[in-house]
Amino acid sequence: MYMFTLFLTSSPCGHDGAIYEKNGFREELLRQLQGEVRGLYITSDPDDFNGSECASEGMRNAIAQCGVCVTSWTLLDRRNIIYAHQLVEESDLVILGGGHVPTQYRFFQEMRLREALINYEGVLLTISAGSMNCADEVYSIPELPGEIRDPNYKRFFRGMGLTSIQILPHYYEWKDFVLDGMKVYNEVAAKDSIGNRFYVFPDGTYLYSMYGYEEIRGEAFLMENGIFRKVCEDEQKVLLPII
Repeated sequence: MYMFTLFLTSSPCGHDGAIYEKNGFREELLRQLQGEVRGLYITSDPDDFNGSECASEGMRNAIAQCGVCVTSWTLLDRRNIIYAHQLVEESDLVILGGGHVPTQYRFFQEMRLREALINYEGVLLTISAGSMNCADEVYSIPELPGEIRDPNYKRFFRGMGLTSIQILPHYYEWKDFVLDGMKVYNEVAAKDSIGNRFYVFPDGTYLYSMYGYEEIRGEAFLMENGIFRKVCEDEQKVLLPII
């Protein structure tokens, strides 16, 4: 069992770049990040230096502006991957950024992130793709042109095993998304949900996990066997597993 506190989010910040207050997210995060905090942002694309630096700086500002005393902040990408385990060990807050799920997964595998987190005892905050890659088995919904039609694109693969749930983030932004001429939710994910459970999170909803206890906080939906239903409302909590 892992010893860190996990905040698995669709997005931790609103359009203004500030940490969400709804569903008690900011309050709970501040409660977990007491005293001086050393932050580590792990990018989703290790070779996109400019994009990674921008995303990392945005999260550093958001964390600091909500009242956390940030004493150091490091971006982990291709340039310092050889120090990945040391950087995780020396951090109080580790953030797994959003982006393209398979690209990020390969980077996590390369740095052996799962092994680096075994003795980690801080806070792990995951965003979008970072949250999706935390599952025992990842569902990597197609999001780039050609991926739906590509017979070699893997939609399911072994993840980091930090949670049992498979999430689909950014519900209201993605629910009408069309890719390769298909509705990604209604025609792709619904079919892929046969025999699977996908938890669908709007931005501002998150999973709080600690020592094996898992609780969804905020509006959430469940897609299972082609059926879509709401399982939690904003400002409510629901304990997993959901029957």
